[in-house]
Amino acid sequence: MNIHEYQAKELFKEFGIPVPNGVLVESVEEARKVVSESPLFRGESRPAVWAVKAQIHAGGRGKAGGVKLARKSEEIPDLVSQILGKTLVTHQTGPEGKKVLKVWIEEGSNIAREFYLGVVVDRTTRRMTLIASTEGGMEIEEVAEKHPEKIFHLALDPLEGYSPYIGRRVSQFLGLPFSTQTQMVNIVRDLLDFFQRRDASMVEINPLVLTREDRLIALDAKVGFDDNAVGRQPVVRGLRDLSEENPLEIEASKYNLNYVKLDGNIACMVNGAGLAMATMDVIALAGGSPANFLDVGGGASKETVEQAFRIILGDPHVKGIFVNIFGGIVRCERIAGGIIAAAQDVKITIPLVVRLQGTNAKEGREMLRSSGLAIQVAEELYEGAEKIVLAVKGDK
Repeated sequence: MNIHEYQAKELFKEFGIPVPNGVLVESVEEARKVVSESPLFRGESRPAVWAVKAQIHAGGRGKAGGVKLARKSEEIPDLVSQILGKTLVTHQTGPEGKKVLKVWIEEGSNIAREFYLGVVVDRTTRRMTLIASTEGGMEIEEVAEKHPEKIFHLALDPLEGYSPYIGRRVSQFLGLPFSTQTQMVNIVRDLLDFFQRRDASMVEINPLVLTREDRLIALDAKVGFDDNAVGRQPVVRGLRDLSEENPLEIEASKYNLNYVKLDGNIACMVNGAGLAMATMDVIALAGGSPANFLDVGGGASKETVEQAFRIILGDPHVKGIFVNIFGGIVRCERIAGGIIAAAQDVKITIPLVVRLQGTNAKEGREMLRSSGLAIQVAEELYEGAEKIVLAVKGDK
C-alpha cells in the first residue's frame, strides 16, 4: 500500500524526522483562502519561495510538470490551477497517467546540497537495508547503474538494532560537515524506527537536503507499506486513497485475490505467486503479452474462479484468458468443475485455454473437454501459452 507525499511527511513528523511546513488544498478556492489566512504565507518569517506539488502515487512528478515554484504567495493559486486536474504521465504512471486531485504547498528551503536516504527490505539478506547516496534528486536505480560507487548500503542485524555509529558512517560517506552529524544520527535512527513500527516495505527520502543554514530536511517522502501488515496498522489503513488505485485491483482485494493489472492482452489466472510469475514469463516467451498478475490462492473454488473471471473481463484490453492451475491442495477434477460452472455463469466470449496438472489432472482435463464449452485444454505450460497466443492472434 502506497500513500501520498504529504501523508508520509505527517507520519515523519510524528517520529521526529524534519520536514518542511505545508498545507494541502483540493481546489483553487481553497488555495486562495490558505494563502490569505495561513500564517505560513504571512508575516516576516515567511519563506522566500514556496513549492507547489502535485500529489499522486508516482515518482517523476517534477519532469512531468507537477512541481512548480512560487516566488510570491500571490502566484500560488495560479500555479495550483495549472496542476490541479492535470493528468501527469511519468515513468511510473504508465501511458494513461494519473489525474491530480490534491496539491501540497510547502515552504521552500535554501538548498546547499541534495542526498538520497532510504530503507528497504533486502530479500537476499532478509534484513532491513539502509541506502544512502550523494546523488540526491536522481532515481536510485539510475545511480546504481551508472555510479555504484556513490551508493552506501548496509544490511542491519535485527539482533543488534540501531547504534549511533551507523548514522555517523552515513554522515561520513555523504561528506556532511561535522556540525550536522548529530542531525544525521537522529534522522537515520528515527527513519529506521518508523520503518519497523509502521510495517513499511520501502521508505525513501529523495532528496534529503542540507540547507545553507546547516539543517537537514526531508524535502520529499515516498513510503510503501506491507499489505499483509496493514490490518494491524489502523493509522496507516486510514491513509489509503482509493482514487489512486486501479478499480479492478480494488475489486480483487474484496475477494482476497492477488491481482495486479499490466499492459498486455492475455489474462492469467493461476494458483500460486511463483507459478503466476512463471506463467507470465512463458506467455512472453511464446510471443504474447500478459494483461495481469492474478493469484487465486490454493483453493480455487467455483466462487473464487467466478470472481476472478469477472475481474479479468473488466479489463477491456483482455483478448484471451490462460488458466494455469496446479492441483495440490485441491484435486484437479474439483477445480475443473469450478472452472466450468464459473465459465457458464460469466459467459466468456473470448478464447480460453486451461492447463491442469497435479492430482487427478487427467480426469479434470477430460471434464473440460467434454463440457461443451469453447475451452482449449493443455497439459504442459508452454503448450498452453502457445495455444492462447495463437488464439488471440487469430481472434484479431
